[in-house]
Amino acid sequence: MNPLRSLILAAARNGAIRRVVATAPVSRDVVRRFVAGETTEDAVATTRRLVESGLTVTLDYLGEDTTDSTLAEATVRAYLELLDRLRAEGLADRAEVSVKLSAVGQLLDERLALDNASRVCRAAETAGTTVTLDMEDHTTTDSTLRILAELRRTWPWVGAVLQAYLRRTLDDVGRLAAEGSRVRLCKGAYKEPDTVAFADAGEVDRGYVRCVNALLAGDGYPMFATHDPRLVRIISERAEAHERKPGSFEFQMLYGIRPDEQLRLAQLGHTVRVYLPYGGEWYGYLMRRMAERPANTTFFLRALMSRN
Repeated sequence: MNPLRSLILAAARNGAIRRVVATAPVSRDVVRRFVAGETTEDAVATTRRLVESGLTVTLDYLGEDTTDSTLAEATVRAYLELLDRLRAEGLADRAEVSVKLSAVGQLLDERLALDNASRVCRAAETAGTTVTLDMEDHTTTDSTLRILAELRRTWPWVGAVLQAYLRRTLDDVGRLAAEGSRVRLCKGAYKEPDTVAFADAGEVDRGYVRCVNALLAGDGYPMFATHDPRLVRIISERAEAHERKPGSFEFQMLYGIRPDEQLRLAQLGHTVRVYLPYGGEWYGYLMRRMAERPANTTFFLRALMSRN
């Protein structure tokens, strides 16, 4: 693993560094590039702006690794409030939600996480939209897929996320690329041992492309999460080879990263979904974005220095 990436991921779980970054006067101004804000109102306002520009959205209420049932309940209530607002504002047909199961009780009890995720899915159904379950570090993969299977018994449209850097992912793609299945493919952003994940960037890219081909050859609805221009080009070429028209798959990109490319792809007729995080627990999310792409780290540091 890249030494800088390892350092950043270690910082993501360091309480002292977290306090310094979170309380720095300039931090929140810089974070606005990557995070919609802290409130439901902020999230809905940013969603509307993105939708009006021709994009679609998946919203993530930030929080993870919850070991307190009260916090898990607060996260569920935040999603219920958000989904109600999306329905009321007429945005639900263009915006869904992404849920981290560790934020709704997975580390406490798998059944609790299933029950809480079911509440979010039920609210999404009422609002007229969908839910995607985010994937986290490899120790939760099997649990997340079990919960996914249970949710899909009632809500077959619940989306899965698979991480190309895990050695197991191509097999998981084969099991999930079925008719009606929604699968988001990303590279992966957690620090993982070499025994379960590819360490070399080239290996990760090759794994990603193998999964792209498998998803496009399947009967499901692939959602390709990448900002890599080369991978975007390859996905477009492979989609054409598999006779996949725009609308039978989508591109996904993070809020604040390559916004011009998001608009370009949308203008070509592609569905482009922006992953839009919001909420007060932005630190861990920001650190993983820094680790994923050195350019993000450079941007953040330059912004801090210039504002100081």
